[in-house]
Amino acid sequence: MGLFGGSSVIEWEEYNSETIFWKWPDTEIKKGSRLVVRAGQDAIFMVDGKIEGIFQDEGSYDIESDIVPVLSTLKNFRFGFRSSLRAEILFVNVKDFTVKWGTRGAIFIPVEGLPGGLPIRAFGTFQCRVCDYISLIDQVAGVRQLYTVDEVKERVAACLDPLLMKWVVQEGKDIFHLQSSSAQIAKGICEDLDMQMRDIGIAIDEFYIQNVSYPEDVQEIAKQAIRQNFTGSAAGGSMSAGGPAPNFCPNCGAAASGANFCPNCGYKLR
Repeated sequence: MGLFGGSSVIEWEEYNSETIFWKWPDTEIKKGSRLVVRAGQDAIFMVDGKIEGIFQDEGSYDIESDIVPVLSTLKNFRFGFRSSLRAEILFVNVKDFTVKWGTRGAIFIPVEGLPGGLPIRAFGTFQCRVCDYISLIDQVAGVRQLYTVDEVKERVAACLDPLLMKWVVQEGKDIFHLQSSSAQIAKGICEDLDMQMRDIGIAIDEFYIQNVSYPEDVQEIAKQAIRQNFTGSAAGGSMSAGGPAPNFCPNCGAAASGANFCPNCGYKLR
């Protein structure tokens, strides 16, 4: 939408849930123009690349009487014989975004006795939002017309693999049943990811791991190891009261480490 001749309405009409910000395409603002801010939007006025005013309340604003007087750089500006002023206007989507993520390929987790590591894949969701307008403008908006959720997703994917490996190694209590440790792993990833993304003004508030998968041959090896460990434990002593508990739960296969109840599913082991 352009500004032609007389007054114009400055608004983000094609507002959608996948766009984080959109920059008004014209920097020349005509006398008599109005700014319209809708629910879920903030409008940021920038002059010479600096934020001069942020309008968060939905409604219609007259540029000359409502906007210019509160902009520090332009507070003494009078349209007078001039028919326009120059400023950039950035519309920001202030909602929380829920974004799906997935590993781009297999991530190889170091495992003793397994050369090359254990390949895993994972997917889930994360929640993000704009948290710092200054960083967003300095790092992204200054050279972009718009910024989308897909671009945030790409940035997250670029740094996700090393973070996933770091926290799986640190919090993965049973490498063949990482789902049981997914909450702790996700919490660590969320903290690190949030720290990195705040550099561009985006906060990561939540991070969830919905599934961790292994190659079929690795799953079969894991099942054989569970059967062998369970059989060995059962042969060494009964599961009755007073006898040693199995190393692995016969109900879900999680490592039990001699506990009376399975730490993963709660199944009674002795």
